[in-house]
Amino acid sequence: MTSSASGSTGRRPGTTRTLLEVTDPSGRVTPQVQRTVLAGGLRVVTEQMPGVRSASVGVWVGVGSRDETATLHGCSHFLEHLLFKGTAERSALDISIALDEVGGEFNAFTAKEYTCFHARVLDDDLPLAVDVLGDMITGSLIAAEDVEAEREVILDEIAMHEDDPDDVVHELFAAQAWGPDSTLGRSIAGTEASIEALTRDQVHDFYRRHYRPENMVVAAAGNLDHATVVAQVEAAFGRTGFLDGDAQPVRLPRVAEPLTVSPGTSRADRSFEQVNIVLGMQGLTRGDDRRFALGVLNTALGGGTSSRLFQEVRERRGLAYSVYSFASHHLDSGVVGVAVGCLPSKVEEVLDVVRLELSRVAAQGISEEELRRGQGQLRGGLVLGLEDSGSRMARLGKAELVHDELLGIDQVIARIDAVTLEQVAAVAAEVFAGPEVLAVVGPA
Repeated sequence: MTSSASGSTGRRPGTTRTLLEVTDPSGRVTPQVQRTVLAGGLRVVTEQMPGVRSASVGVWVGVGSRDETATLHGCSHFLEHLLFKGTAERSALDISIALDEVGGEFNAFTAKEYTCFHARVLDDDLPLAVDVLGDMITGSLIAAEDVEAEREVILDEIAMHEDDPDDVVHELFAAQAWGPDSTLGRSIAGTEASIEALTRDQVHDFYRRHYRPENMVVAAAGNLDHATVVAQVEAAFGRTGFLDGDAQPVRLPRVAEPLTVSPGTSRADRSFEQVNIVLGMQGLTRGDDRRFALGVLNTALGGGTSSRLFQEVRERRGLAYSVYSFASHHLDSGVVGVAVGCLPSKVEEVLDVVRLELSRVAAQGISEEELRRGQGQLRGGLVLGLEDSGSRMARLGKAELVHDELLGIDQVIARIDAVTLEQVAAVAAEVFAGPEVLAVVGPA
């Protein structure tokens, strides 16, 4: 498999470009991933998956919680809910029935830097899924009565997250790392106060400003034909004049100055049975080439049952049921950390053990065996995770909208296999020797 660069070249409206191609045993080269840019800058990216009978489609919008002002905190997530509430052509029930009656899967989610609406259906039903998504995205009514009804649903959702210790501790960790008033440090769903204060006009204006063709990618994968999908998208998204007007330049990913993590400790008292802990440090941005070395390091440290932390904290000492490490990457910042849930009486010992393991890794790196095991886990997880059309679709959408680069699977595997012990040791010495960010949630 070979790759074409996924940069800004070739993103002019009216252009089609092959991003990845595949060579069959006879030597014939055929397109596997293609991108067409429609009027207004709407990008359509597809991947053919021969031999499957499903197809997945997602609309990826380049707006998330970090694009909100303080007065609009939670607006992206609020809007995600409201786009399911009806258009001039379909009621909320019509939208639900359309996908249910063909056995499709249909959902959406909001992240800090983007929002996604997605569906997975039989290949024959892909035109229906594209039509429903296009109708929702371009023709939502954002009716005042729906805003009020959904406001209560979101307040319930916020309350539900407040009852989940894992959610609470990670929110607390983010607030400490980036500051509770920063766009990365705030919760995606908003707060009770911010959701209660949002008006219909504010949400509608947010919708009109950010849900623009040049800020969207329609990604599809499965048993499909690129040109056919492009025609379906053009019809579905063009029905209300959404694609009319002068062609707009494609909106490229944000440009931001590096954002430094702030060390410190935050605690929230909750009447949970366990104490949940997240201990972390400054990590890498999503564009940092060292992220592959960090991925191997993260897997060896706390990415599975054979990892150092699982073996030391759970298997040898019996201090916790759940322990894992993680790495989170954003455009301008990143964090690495360890999450643990344990009994209140074991908190200090758990922290001592975790800190000891992190200091060892920072000073000595990992072993040759851990390197091979970490690389193998990443390879297997990558390939197995892309066995279905939904995973392939998500990979396309994020690559085009967020990463501005699409690597072939073989290319990603090659980068994983190229990681050396020296590279891992250098990354470990940098990130795990940094100042701590600690979040603790549990009984006082």
